Amino acid sequence: MPEAIDSDLIQQLKDLTTVLEDKKAESLRVLDLRGKSSVTDFMILATGTSNPHLRALRDQVDDYFKQSGARPIGFEKDTGTGWVVVDGFNIMVHLQTEEMRDFYRLDYLWKDAKDITDSILE
Repeated sequence: MPEAIDSDLIQQLKDLTTVLEDKKAESLRVLDLRGKSSVTDFMILATGTSNPHLRALRDQVDDYFKQSGARPIGFEKDTGTGWVVVDGFNIMVHLQTEEMRDFYRLDYLWKDAKDITDSILE
């Protein structure tokens, strides 16, 4: 039986998905990686339409972490690669262009993770 998710963590996941939706991120997914990854507990995947869009998404995620007092462990400053990661320790946010998302297929790589997107976006 899956372990319950802490209510503060659920709120952070909801807030982050709202921030990304407000900035027009596409194909949002929230994956529960607890027990499957030693790096993070949750992963948010989102698609941006261009490198400038990825920068805007990254800035909003970083601002959210700063305002919530949960400063991210790190993020990439230059987004020319089509893939940006913001590491918030328990929550890792991957922002990719459609081409990068199709190429690296993180959705498929973590296919054994529980997809909790619908319960978070409710």
